Amino acid sequence: MLWFNDEKDLGALRTDEGERLEVPGSAFAPGSRPSGRCAGTPVEFSTVDGEVTAILFVDEPDRRRARLRRSR
Repeated sequence: MLWFNDEKDLGALRTDEGERLEVPGSAFAPGSRPSGRCAGTPVEFSTVDGEVTAILFVDEPDRRRARLRRSR
């Protein structure tokens, strides 16, 4: 996902092949529209006649953060 604008009800995404596609707000399931920053969020989507029709956000596994070890 590149971006989504609530006011315009429009967004954009880039495919793995580098193609940029427009995303209408109607392509999201009810209650799943992004709010706030969504740039870089991985998604899966379907297209019909070149138009995005269904978008699902892909759950990323929790990334474990390294802890700082303090020497005594």
